[in-house]
Amino acid sequence: MDIKIVKLEKKHLQDCNEIDKLSFSSPWSPKEFEKELDNAIAHYFVAETAGRAIGYGGYWWTFDEAQITNIAVHPDFRKMGVGQAILKQMIEDVNDGFVKSLTLEVRKSNIAAQNLYKKMGFVQVGLRPKYYERTEDAVLMTKEIEYID
Repeated sequence: MDIKIVKLEKKHLQDCNEIDKLSFSSPWSPKEFEKELDNAIAHYFVAETAGRAIGYGGYWWTFDEAQITNIAVHPDFRKMGVGQAILKQMIEDVNDGFVKSLTLEVRKSNIAAQNLYKKMGFVQVGLRPKYYERTEDAVLMTKEIEYID
């Protein structure tokens, strides 16, 4: 399977919205995805194969830190390295801009995602109690970024 990681464009929005609905209990609306295209601090990437978006991820960059907002992969393409490829692209992207750390929240129950983040150098730095739907804790994870000139 040939996968390309590209910047999010308007043509990807429908696929990303569908992936979001299949991945999260509180998915973003199509309008929320569209607003990210015009958000100056937002940086989103899409995994494409055969002209179709099969995963996406993004972060917001503020000053010297970046906050990952979402990473999701269509259920038919999970456990194939798609999420890792998207995350790798985001890490490479922040490496170009003097970002000191990359942070994210992940459901405490989402062990697969936590393992991916650990594999990519993230460490757990805290918990956010009842962060998701006021019922499930979020694990706060951070990766320190060493700028490569």
